[in-house]
Amino acid sequence: MFEVNRSVLVVKPKQPFLAWALSLDDEIKDLTLERLRKDCTAYLVPEIEFDSDQHQVLEWCFELLFEEQLDGWHTEPKDWPQNRNLEMFLEWFEVEFHSLVFDLCDYQIQVIDYKSEGENGVN
Repeated sequence: MFEVNRSVLVVKPKQPFLAWALSLDDEIKDLTLERLRKDCTAYLVPEIEFDSDQHQVLEWCFELLFEEQLDGWHTEPKDWPQNRNLEMFLEWFEVEFHSLVFDLCDYQIQVIDYKSEGENGVN
């Protein structure tokens, strides 16, 4: 077992995200907040030693996280909320930080760069 030099940030949708998602598609009226929050996305972020560092990390990455969450649900940016800022992000999402990350596997982590123009995006 190895400790990884990262922390984890988990993003959990809140009611405003659900309302936005429901406004996009009449066929998903059975979507609930409980269902949206069942298997949330976790992101590796720089190591956070103190709780006071969490805000700085959020300022650094909230725009990317917001876009990833919106794009994961609806890929048309024209339909995304405009004037997104950190305050809005925190209204739409709960964030949870975890400072220790351990790798229990006995094989190397495979990194997949979805934005890469490489052959298969694997680094």
